[in-house]
Amino acid sequence: RRAMVIIFPCCTGIAMDVSMSRLSKLLTISKEFQKSAQVPDECYINATQDCRKFKITRKYITFPLSKEEEEFPLAYSTVVHHKVQNFERLLRAIYAPQNIYCVHVDKKAPASVFIAINAITSCFPNVFMGSKAVNVVYAGWTRVQADLNCMADLYNTSTTWKYFIKLCGQDFPLKTNLEIVQALRSLKGGNSLESEEMPQRKKGRVTNRTGKTKDPAPFNLPILSGNAYIVVNRGYVRSVLEDKRIQALIEWAKDTYSPDEFLWATIQRIPGVPGSTWPNHKFDTTDMNAIARIVKWQGHEGSEGSLQAVYPECKGHHVRSICVYGAGDLQRLIEQHHLFANKCDADRDPIAIYCLEKYLRHKALTELD
Repeated sequence: RRAMVIIFPCCTGIAMDVSMSRLSKLLTISKEFQKSAQVPDECYINATQDCRKFKITRKYITFPLSKEEEEFPLAYSTVVHHKVQNFERLLRAIYAPQNIYCVHVDKKAPASVFIAINAITSCFPNVFMGSKAVNVVYAGWTRVQADLNCMADLYNTSTTWKYFIKLCGQDFPLKTNLEIVQALRSLKGGNSLESEEMPQRKKGRVTNRTGKTKDPAPFNLPILSGNAYIVVNRGYVRSVLEDKRIQALIEWAKDTYSPDEFLWATIQRIPGVPGSTWPNHKFDTTDMNAIARIVKWQGHEGSEGSLQAVYPECKGHHVRSICVYGAGDLQRLIEQHHLFANKCDADRDPIAIYCLEKYLRHKALTELD
């Protein structure tokens, strides 16, 4: 299919005035515009038949941009179930030859998604599909199992990477690879993820599906609240795969609701886990303080200056109470300390992703000066 040429109303510095922001929003709600922005899975299947041409055409960075980055490789795990275009643009934005990438494709994803992502990953020696695909169930154990499978694959495939970053297909970076490396170096071996006291409304999640109260967690571990997306060092991953306390916790968590929203947070507070912190509430970390990624929940949005709001109103649209960012959100996003933003959708709002792509590529290349 011939691609429609679109002139996006943004500049390398991302800043845009109110009229430009409104124009962007008007464009993205047009059905014709949305249709023109969609890229069929078959396009990626065809384009990757010539991997060299694909990488040149898509302008992948195929050499380390600095010695600092080359000496600090990263490991990424990405869970995908649809929207191949989103995945490919995310991969392009975070790709560096010294890093390593595991992609888990939901076992129930359409065949075209499997084939397209397999074709894309096959073009890179350091990008691979997870060895064990599972049927991911929302809020179920298989969501965690997909992560565990990629963790094991990454840990066993390479011994050089320093930090592990967990993403989904609708995340997008807010920093260049060099900036990510520098942010992780500044952690001095620590981890960065949401880990705080379990709110009362979530405490029922540590009871099993039959409604019966579960036995206390093994080793009397305090169960903390968090989310699925983490930035952790290699030692943390090794502990997840080998520590007997964590193995017992994993078994205990398998019949709970949404275990990914407490498992990683709890592991982060287990004494002896590399990069962990004490379970005392003074070490609690919220999602806004962790650097992993920023998510705008509709219930926490508000007008500028509101004392109750956590962040300003979404300039894009909402899906299940989460902001899918629009171009008007970008200036504030790039000012945050978070490494990634969720959610971005190239099908619904390609302007936002296009602007981020241009901004990050320009920044990455000017960092060389």
